[in-house]
Amino acid sequence: MTRIRLGMVGGGKDAFIGGVHRIAARIDGEFDLVAGALSSTAEKSRESGTALGLDPDRCYASFQEMAEVEAARPDGIQAVSIVTPNHVHAAAAKAFLAQGIHVICDKPLTATMQQAADLADAVKSSDALFILTHNYTGYPMIRQARDMVASGQLGRIRVVQVEYPQDWLTEAAEQTGANKQAEWRTDPERSGAGGSVGDIGSHAHNLACFVSGQSVEKLAADLQSFVEGRRVDDNAHVMLRFDGGARGMLWCSQVAPGNENSLKLRVYGEKGGLEWAQEDPNYLWFTPFGEPKRLLTRAGAGAGDAANALSRIPGGHPEGYLEGFANIYTCAARAIRAAQQGQRDPVLDLLPGIEAGLAGMRFIDACIRSSAQDAAWVSL
Repeated sequence: MTRIRLGMVGGGKDAFIGGVHRIAARIDGEFDLVAGALSSTAEKSRESGTALGLDPDRCYASFQEMAEVEAARPDGIQAVSIVTPNHVHAAAAKAFLAQGIHVICDKPLTATMQQAADLADAVKSSDALFILTHNYTGYPMIRQARDMVASGQLGRIRVVQVEYPQDWLTEAAEQTGANKQAEWRTDPERSGAGGSVGDIGSHAHNLACFVSGQSVEKLAADLQSFVEGRRVDDNAHVMLRFDGGARGMLWCSQVAPGNENSLKLRVYGEKGGLEWAQEDPNYLWFTPFGEPKRLLTRAGAGAGDAANALSRIPGGHPEGYLEGFANIYTCAARAIRAAQQGQRDPVLDLLPGIEAGLAGMRFIDACIRSSAQDAAWVSL
């Protein structure tokens, strides 16, 4: 079975997330990176591409050129990974979808609701797949949690609590000129109007919905920009009402000293509760009501088929961020291979796609609208 020929837009020199995507695509040997428009200028793109071992002739000055030229090549790319700042996602994805090239795109979906709507139309008009890399859905114990909820082990879900605090923007890192990530992630022209709610709140929202099996229908959000001069929010407290009757709270912050990447999820139903923390991802705590708390471990005795399908090594050997990301890419490869045969693989039901992306954009938009109305309840 030949590897899927992959291109990349963005992710050049000094871009953190581009390297993550490249590692994730390589882990299971499903993809070969063969082309790229890795930077905003032809010179930087060629420099970044040749440093990765790409053919200089396939290091493109723009994603538009890359889409056209690669689509015409007999050995052209079959899929593209888009790892740019948010404001480029829609235009780049549309260019490749129009050529029938499958798209794997970083989150959030786009920078604006209009861009999201335009991209959704492009996805509907194309035969190519569109996959969004909400990578935390690829963790084995998150799949375990989702399966336990779906099978009724917790009973009717009542409460969903999710938090995602970080501390890397506690100071005005974007104003030093030394942190490219901070610069674009706090620039509403590139990131979108949402700061922490777009960058990490969208992950928390997606995870809460993925595991609970419910969608947020209303929310009340209180957004803050604590750092002086910052143009987007850096902290948010959000109350949630789900369409299945559950209630929840979401906290995301990038100004919480002592927190590195502290994504945590708690789900409580009539019969029991689940707790999971991203910084210790191989463990899932399950507490049936009235019974002692139980520790379920990745590839351990309590892990089910949903978790084991994504585990590569025996229990007790930690798997984490890169492997979870790789699970998204490997499942995407499976879906792409099926699509090449004119078939639909059921794995698509577990992969975030355009609908998950639109839900995330509606969440960000609702948070901003609610906060502007003094944390009033708004519908998504």
